[in-house]
Amino acid sequence: MNSKKKAVIILSGGLDSTTCMGYAKTSGYELYPITFDYGQRHRIELENARKVAEFYEVSHRHKVVRLDFLREFGGSALTDDTIEVPEGAESPEEDIPVTYVPGRNLLFLSIAASYAEVNGAEAVYIGVNAMDYSGYPDCRPEFIRKMEEVIAVGTKAGAQGKTLSIETPLIDLTKAEIIREGMKMGVPYELTTSCYNGKEEACGICDSCRLRLKGFAEAGMTDPIPYEQHTT
Repeated sequence: MNSKKKAVIILSGGLDSTTCMGYAKTSGYELYPITFDYGQRHRIELENARKVAEFYEVSHRHKVVRLDFLREFGGSALTDDTIEVPEGAESPEEDIPVTYVPGRNLLFLSIAASYAEVNGAEAVYIGVNAMDYSGYPDCRPEFIRKMEEVIAVGTKAGAQGKTLSIETPLIDLTKAEIIREGMKMGVPYELTTSCYNGKEEACGICDSCRLRLKGFAEAGMTDPIPYEQHTT
C-alpha cells in the first residue's frame, strides 16, 4: 500500500506553477497535477503543462479539465478576443488589471480540492504571487485562508477532521527569488511559457513576459525560452 503523502498542483504550464511542482516534489509529495482549459488566449500553455508533467514522470496522474464557460462569459483579456492584451506593464493605478479572469482561482481551487479529496491528498499547491500580481483579488493571502476555511467545512474530508492545506510557496517572493529557488530545484523552465498572447514564441512585450524577463535579469540568469522581442 502506497503511504506516501500526496499533493495536487494547479499546473498552468507557466513559470510559477511549474516552480510549485518543484516545491511539492522537493517536499516529498507524490504529485497530482491538474490543468485547466478555460478557453484562454494563451492555449500553448496546455501543451507546456503536459511536457512539465512528463518531465516529472506523472503524466498518468495529470488531469486536464475543461471550463469552456469562462470563455463564454468573457470579461478578461485572456478569454475575450475583443479585449486587447496590454503591451508593457499594466498601470499600477488600475485596481484590477484587464488580464484578471473573473472567478478563476475560486474555481481552480474548488476543483483541485475535489481532485485532492478523491485521491486522499493533503495539500493543494497554487502559484499565486502577491508581489507581482497585487491587483488580482484572488491572489491575496486572505483569499487563500478563506478558501481553506470553505474547503474544511464543505467537504467530507473536512467533516472527518482531515486537513487540506493550500500551499502558496511563492506568495511573498519576487520573480527573481522564484527563479533562483526554482533553479536550485532543477525546475525545467525551458518547458514553460508566461506569454499572454499564446504564440509559438513569447512576445516579450506583454506584462507577463516583461515580469518574467525582468525576473531572470535580476536573478542574473538567462531565460531559456525564445522571444519575438527581448525587453525588460
